[in-house]
Amino acid sequence: MIKTSNQTGMVLAGLLLSILMASMDNTIVATAMGSIIGDLGGLDKFVWVTSAYMVAEMAGMPIFGKLSDMYGRKRFFVFGIIVFMLGSALCGTATSIVQLSIYRAIQGIGGGALVPIAFTIMFDVVKPESRGKLMGMFGAVFGMSSIFGPLLGAYITDYIQWEWIFYINLPLGLIAFLMIASFYKESHQHAKQRIDWAGALTLVGAIVCLMFALELGGKTYAWGSTTIISLFTGFALLAVGFIYAETKAEEPIISFRMFRSRLYAASNSIAMLSGAAFILASVYIPIYIQGVLGGSATNSGLVLLPMMLGTVVTATAGGFLISKYSYRAILIATLIMLVAGIALLTTLTPSSSRLLITTYMILVGLGIGASFSVLSNAAIHSVSANQRGAASSTLNFLRSLGMTISITLFGIIQSHSLTRHLTDSFTSSGQLALPQGLDFNDPHALLDPVTRSQIPEQVLSQITESLSSSIVTTFALGIIPAVLALTAALAMSREKFVVVVEEEANDSFVVSH
Repeated sequence: MIKTSNQTGMVLAGLLLSILMASMDNTIVATAMGSIIGDLGGLDKFVWVTSAYMVAEMAGMPIFGKLSDMYGRKRFFVFGIIVFMLGSALCGTATSIVQLSIYRAIQGIGGGALVPIAFTIMFDVVKPESRGKLMGMFGAVFGMSSIFGPLLGAYITDYIQWEWIFYINLPLGLIAFLMIASFYKESHQHAKQRIDWAGALTLVGAIVCLMFALELGGKTYAWGSTTIISLFTGFALLAVGFIYAETKAEEPIISFRMFRSRLYAASNSIAMLSGAAFILASVYIPIYIQGVLGGSATNSGLVLLPMMLGTVVTATAGGFLISKYSYRAILIATLIMLVAGIALLTTLTPSSSRLLITTYMILVGLGIGASFSVLSNAAIHSVSANQRGAASSTLNFLRSLGMTISITLFGIIQSHSLTRHLTDSFTSSGQLALPQGLDFNDPHALLDPVTRSQIPEQVLSQITESLSSSIVTTFALGIIPAVLALTAALAMSREKFVVVVEEEANDSFVVSH
């Protein structure tokens, strides 16, 4: 346990830096991908740059969370920082897209240790009465990373060099390393236990198969190809093997016994479903602004700032309110706003004003913010201190999984909808001349001002109408995970965070009904 407020502050600053680095890394790289491919080539392999990081991070989250419960938080958190910095340094020196993908996997291994363990360390080191508001701050940083990442990536790529999107992690990581290594002193006694190797191997294998199937399907390979079908089959078989292994393991990586708690099961369900709805708005609103309304790349990124502010408000407020109201009450109130925000996005048209879109985005931000702070508390509410790492990592793992599946699934829906609307539009008006090489399966093809300037005004109007309709259709289906998240919140039990007398080993809260 940390003894002084100064020490606590240094540790918390280190944790916040680490969360910001790891959670922002994917979005910052996505913005710079065009410049990276221009320098390194490998357009046909660029998908591996993103998928390698995500596979390694997602597979590592539950494993490192469990190991931190068994052998201590500090050693695995410091390990995560070092590996993340090593991967970042190597990424900046990559001379080919294959090299970069390998180095990104190294980064992902480090990221898989940082995010879940950071939340667990915070819960261990601060006093019970401060946990709520600090969890709100941590949740706000986690949410902000999805907004600031693209903006920072665009700035660094335009005004410095793309390599610095990786090198910037080195000073941040070094500061975080020094803060944690110097000031975080664990007092828990951790008994060595048997490692669940069968669970670890089948989990990693299942995630690898699923992620590559989602990343490559419809892009590198057709969805009905032998490769994609084999990957999905491998995922199904390994997932069944993982479930079986976890039911037999003495110390499973993901304990299904924890899901017997109604609060824990509902919290994880909300994390996965609300994450799926949130990422949908984060991805397609910038495309709408730039592709339909003709805004610049900078404006399409800045339009997400109001959503970030809404996220920060409810993430922070949620942390303060958990001792006054039940987790259930807070999440129901905010998820209603999320459902309303996504529903309102379905009313957008090419004539919609920026102010109207901004208002809807604020509502979406207010609706998702509390999930970043309240759910983190709810997930570890009724578990013992030696299970907090596993509980926190499982929550973050399922949130990331929900976002990943959402991006892929709704990307397919949007692409097919756009193609259908374009076909209907040009069939009814006759065939009009289009610029050669324009790929309508990729909505980003319409975001380049140079490309747009080559398209006749009448044709561009029909294309933007079709793009608008396809995105609105996607938002309409995006209401489904938002409503399901709200339904899971309604099914939660009524516990709330209650501060009690400090107990041994920092395990200082109890369940309140």
